[in-house]
Amino acid sequence: MASRLKTAGKWTAAGAAVIACVATFEGVRTSAYKDVVGVPTVCFGETRGVEMGDKYTLDECKAMLGDALVDFEVDVRRCLAKPDAIPPKVYLAYVSLAYNIGAKAFCNSTVARRANAGDYRGSCNAIPVWNKAGGRVIKGLVNRRAEEQRICLEGL
Repeated sequence: MASRLKTAGKWTAAGAAVIACVATFEGVRTSAYKDVVGVPTVCFGETRGVEMGDKYTLDECKAMLGDALVDFEVDVRRCLAKPDAIPPKVYLAYVSLAYNIGAKAFCNSTVARRANAGDYRGSCNAIPVWNKAGGRVIKGLVNRRAEEQRICLEGL
């Protein structure tokens, strides 16, 4: 399946934009820590396979982020009817959201359903709903969703 983030092993402009966006939202910590709901996390918000005590270099974290974003993009593309028809900034917002909430949650979301119906504006406006962790509203997620929504709407 084609990638809009990486082609011929090189990052596209869209890929670089997603990396910058996610890196800004996530921040970087090279030693594993527990996130706000107690999930072991490392680098730029990576949770898959992370154990407390894990440590990485900044370069390893950057590589991990790039690999993870491509993985999440593959999953996002599988659940979107016409992923290549989605405007670039809208696509960026979707991949950023999926990276944070998980591909399964993204694919089962109103965001994806509305996108598949061709309602990109409605899709962008559904992003702020994803502002909770552990059942409570988290200020950082409120801020992140507002920025993802802004980017998404700007891309229409």
